[in-house]
Amino acid sequence: MSVINVNHLTKDYGSGRGVFDVSFQVEKGEVFGFLGPNGAGKSTTIRHLMGFSKPQSGQTQIFGKDTFDRYFEILGNVGYIPGEIALPAGLTGWEFIRMMQNLQKRHNEEHLNYLLKIFELNPEGETKRMSLGVKRKLAVVTAFMSDPDVLILDEPTSGLDPVMQETFIEFIRHEKERGKTILLSSHIFSEVDATCDRIAIIKDGKIVSDFIADDLKHASQKNYEIVFTDEANYAKFIDNSRKSKILKAVGNDPKKKSVIISTDDKFINQVVATLSEYSVCNFSHLKETLEDYFMSYYKEDKNFGGALQ
Repeated sequence: MSVINVNHLTKDYGSGRGVFDVSFQVEKGEVFGFLGPNGAGKSTTIRHLMGFSKPQSGQTQIFGKDTFDRYFEILGNVGYIPGEIALPAGLTGWEFIRMMQNLQKRHNEEHLNYLLKIFELNPEGETKRMSLGVKRKLAVVTAFMSDPDVLILDEPTSGLDPVMQETFIEFIRHEKERGKTILLSSHIFSEVDATCDRIAIIKDGKIVSDFIADDLKHASQKNYEIVFTDEANYAKFIDNSRKSKILKAVGNDPKKKSVIISTDDKFINQVVATLSEYSVCNFSHLKETLEDYFMSYYKEDKNFGGALQ
């Protein structure tokens, strides 16, 4: 049985804002990446999962329980990092930690000290005087300090420096090995690529792709760039590729005399044999990254201004 369930979740705020018929599941011990730019619907989905909002239609569940009606029964075993950190004023970091321990009704000092050490956090001092990075580390520590079975993380490394981001990634890998169920919402490709078993891409409030991470890395369909020595060979190949059953030209650059082709692994020997009929100066594999795959959904979006890193 899935630990996290989002079934046909819809919340329409008007003017195209919200989430629309969003469905996905996260299995026990799985890290599920929720990838999209700011405003795509990631945080809205998470707010419903945390029981902060009631679905207009559809359902959100953790441990098989409705997150809005039964959140008191669930959230004691759920660690949550919000996308926007808003700490109460007038408290020191230690006072905030103790307050959260009392709310969670769990005091695991050994695990707390372990987290303070690896994230290099000194919780002394008032929260209002803390830098964004220190506030983020405090949010990370309080989310994990009760050692919960489920972790819901909304842009968890925003504000952390690159070294601490790597520390966080290693920590997530360790938690995964311990069997934790993790939903990681992010717009940072490297973070998602390094930690997630399965990934969903959300655009305009709708899931446009849901796939196993390794399937992207080991897909049989590959892209290659061919650079020809002269315009005659380039033009001849372009013409012949339109009739080919083993490859497809998906891009070309007349100035470079180059063509990008897509072909299945099973045809690669035939493709190489075909290229022997042309004068070629370069033939190279173009590895498709998670960013490449993601941008295939956003490349025609005029409003997309590079919000991902």
